[in-house]
Amino acid sequence: MENKTYFSFMLFRNLGHIRYALFNLGFVLYCVIIILNVLIILAICLERTLHQPMYILISCMSINSLYGTAAFFPRVLSDLLSDRHTISTEACLIQSFVLFSYVTNEFATLMLMAFDRFVAISKPLQYHNIVTLRVLTFLIFIHWIFPMLCLGISGILTARLTMCGNKLWKVFCHNFEIVKLSCTNSLIINVWGFFMMIIFVVMPLCLILYSYVKILIICQRSSSQFRSKAYQTCIPHIVVLLNFSIGIISETILSRLVNLEMPTGLSVIISLEFLVVPPILNPLVYALNFTDIRTKIIRFIKASR
Repeated sequence: MENKTYFSFMLFRNLGHIRYALFNLGFVLYCVIIILNVLIILAICLERTLHQPMYILISCMSINSLYGTAAFFPRVLSDLLSDRHTISTEACLIQSFVLFSYVTNEFATLMLMAFDRFVAISKPLQYHNIVTLRVLTFLIFIHWIFPMLCLGISGILTARLTMCGNKLWKVFCHNFEIVKLSCTNSLIINVWGFFMMIIFVVMPLCLILYSYVKILIICQRSSSQFRSKAYQTCIPHIVVLLNFSIGIISETILSRLVNLEMPTGLSVIISLEFLVVPPILNPLVYALNFTDIRTKIIRFIKASR
């Protein structure tokens, strides 16, 4: 980027005194996110009986929530209190990288959860031989690191563009919004972005849906007791999947596919859904639906008093 060294977040301007109310709301939400996800991580790490693939994946989801929100909340909270709403090019690219890797990590974890439940329900006797901790660790490593490498390439391609503007109509850095400010040919990076969306979003979603459809077919052929137990372990994952997928699809439509005239506040809420709601909803869903996690959290809270 030869002619621009910073970007300006335009949506923070002219907020007036409402910015203090938004700061308080954001601060409370961030504290809730940290507390809920740390409790989930501690409950699973400290309880040896929870050192099982399904619970490890739940803890990975909480770790990813802390990772993604750490790139968003501190920055947006400081912008709400500041009179200058600019961010350097380097910091903007780093924030974009972290937020998009948060998205790919989440889909990878959801895909591994679906695979875990599929093996557990379709091949219960071979489950512990197929989904071992070593295999799970390898899969988590591959499905988290490979997307980050591809996102790194995307960041390098974006950094090489020449910018003709620096006004971002977002409250966080979004790689596609940066690319739209370029005055040079961005065909390569657009094709690369489309490729990554297919590989790291569409394909995992297809594999997840395939797994749950197969689980549903198996359940329909099984006893009511088996069906009830299978649904009990799968429904929390499906709730989390639907919530996150709706948020990502909404943000994608808002950024890429349409240019709708809608109230600024509504567009901001839609674009932030995937960053705010899942990190709060996910630990609540798992704590409420998995007795082992809930019991350990209650014991941990009582012991800390």
